[in-house]
Amino acid sequence: MEMYQIIGTLSLALGASWCSGINLYATIGVLGLMHRYLDSFTLPAGLDVLGSDWVLWPAIFMYCVEFTADKVPAVDSVWDTVHTFIRIPAGAVIGAAALGDVPMGVQMGAAIVGGTLAFGSHTTKATTRLAAHSTGTSPVVSPVASLIEDGAVIGTMAFVATNPLIALGLLGVMLIVSYFILKTFWSLAKRVLAVLTRKRHLHTETDVTAQLIDEPATAAVRAT
Repeated sequence: MEMYQIIGTLSLALGASWCSGINLYATIGVLGLMHRYLDSFTLPAGLDVLGSDWVLWPAIFMYCVEFTADKVPAVDSVWDTVHTFIRIPAGAVIGAAALGDVPMGVQMGAAIVGGTLAFGSHTTKATTRLAAHSTGTSPVVSPVASLIEDGAVIGTMAFVATNPLIALGLLGVMLIVSYFILKTFWSLAKRVLAVLTRKRHLHTETDVTAQLIDEPATAAVRAT
């Protein structure tokens, strides 16, 4: 029983932190609804506030707003940029609070891990959208990606309550996918930077060559 509780706590802390970086309002909304209406699931003392009317219903309202904004090209990137300063701190707070009554040092460590997970998922989401905008595929990619993200968040939080092991498995899959996405985009960014640097270098060399050619001609004109 104790091991199951540990797995459940890890599933809640890690899964909620990661999902907060993707869609904070869906994460809060699902956790709050399960806490209020699911008898088999109870949030720890540090997170039970998510089930209060003052947190739950505003979170659901904001989820509806994000559900629309996240599927409109360009608007989704603006939304992600603004939420950089919201999702990551929230992921840190949720990660720490999910552990319940533990020493301050453990809470600080959990906050660091939670914030890092939220940063990773948020960065993956924002990078994917920016890549879609740059390639002109955002009218298709943004709505589809948003629906997949919403499903992943809601599904993961549901498994946190019903089967923490599956929730941890989903988290592992999402971490692997995120790693390869960021690795691919980082490689592409380095290639683009290398091409731009090479072009700039060639342009500079051309200007210098032209200047060297023009100098004798200019000197000859002055001599005459």
